[in-house]
Amino acid sequence: MQETATEKSAFRPGLAALPIALLFLAYLPTLYDLMSDWYRDDNYSHGFLVPLVSAYLIWTVRGDLAKAEVKPGKTGLGLIIIGLGLFVIGTAAAEYFTARFSFVLTLFGLTWYLWGPEVGRRTWFAFFFLLFMIPIPYVIYYNIAFPMQLLATKITVGVLDFIGMTVVRQGNIIHVAGGQSLEVAEACSGIRSLVALLALGAIYAYWSQKKLAAQIILFLTTIPIAVVANVVRVLTTSLLVSTFLPEVTEEPLHSIMGMSVFVTSFICLFIVSAILRKVFK
Repeated sequence: MQETATEKSAFRPGLAALPIALLFLAYLPTLYDLMSDWYRDDNYSHGFLVPLVSAYLIWTVRGDLAKAEVKPGKTGLGLIIIGLGLFVIGTAAAEYFTARFSFVLTLFGLTWYLWGPEVGRRTWFAFFFLLFMIPIPYVIYYNIAFPMQLLATKITVGVLDFIGMTVVRQGNIIHVAGGQSLEVAEACSGIRSLVALLALGAIYAYWSQKKLAAQIILFLTTIPIAVVANVVRVLTTSLLVSTFLPEVTEEPLHSIMGMSVFVTSFICLFIVSAILRKVFK
């Protein structure tokens, strides 16, 4: 019995088994180093979950993919060439971010090339989400973390001084009444929560908004929301330390205060999302 034209053009995941296996084999050292970073660096321990979430995102559109027409896309070949070029450059220069980014780009390009633009358009977000598993270069990380430490410190001292409390700032250390001191360390800069919230904000924007413009706005809104929520946490901690709860900087209260950043941020994202749904009907 001959196959129909529809059957010939049907989406078949097994089509890419060999080229994807070869791709993973070529990137095996890069992926191993990446997973080692997830294990060693608490800032990126969420990296273990990112590929699982991306796989789930593809699984949720499996019905649409089954109906998608397979038509090899030449654009995908261009992405593969660019991705492999970045891989060579990143590996030669020991620039890990470039090499890891090239894996995601090449994988997406291979998907586009083998299955065509329709499949690429339906799965692009799953590949975009994979970028959150890649640690940003440390030179960028520290250039962001320290200013965020100082920002949280300066705003907190300004608010405490405004309400009449005795407070002195020494760099990123806050000296409050009663001889208590609070250091806004790197872990308290808010960048760790910012990275995680950007990933969660991306998913929430993708699922909660129908318009691309609204998705982008909600995703970008995550940045100021996370920064403000962290400042509020530092301010609240300083108030508690200087009044009746100095042990708030110890566990488990310190972790609970850290979780408050996520709770506050998601409440704000929910409100912004509701507004955007009314604006972008």
